[in-house]
Amino acid sequence: MPKTKGKPPKKRISATKFRFGYLVHDVSRTRRTLMDQYMRPLGITRSQWTVMSALSRGDETGLMQVDLARLLDVGKVTVGGLIDRLENTGHVERRPDPGGDRRVKRVFITEQGYEILDKMIDVSEDLNQRILDGITPEELAITEDVLMRVKENIRKETMAAAHRPSNDDG
Repeated sequence: MPKTKGKPPKKRISATKFRFGYLVHDVSRTRRTLMDQYMRPLGITRSQWTVMSALSRGDETGLMQVDLARLLDVGKVTVGGLIDRLENTGHVERRPDPGGDRRVKRVFITEQGYEILDKMIDVSEDLNQRILDGITPEELAITEDVLMRVKENIRKETMAAAHRPSNDDG
């Protein structure tokens, strides 16, 4: 590397300042990868179990495809393809919106879908026990509380940022 005359070398920035974000991201990423390995024998992909999980958190009115896309932070076309595959395997079904809008379809988990969801929950509970080994219930409660507060702070900051003028306005 050539030396520049007269200038001291630039000090490298330490990434340790970003340790929290890195750890949150890395734990999430590695857990998803491990979960993939555990779900593979059930014949369900990460994208599919993510959709099934999101649908299971909804209520008895199902979810519209556009809401599911927004919730999962993916495009409507992507979600449409996932729903098509899950519908073809009998895990979900589309039903007309009870509000009468013929363009709107709601997505519901089928009985077969609930069977796979029960297996997914069993696998997830087993995996959570393994990855939380050595973590006390108190430590887990504190961690969950802190993460929920961080999530709320991020939500507030996202809302505030959405109302700020962009830098390219001027």
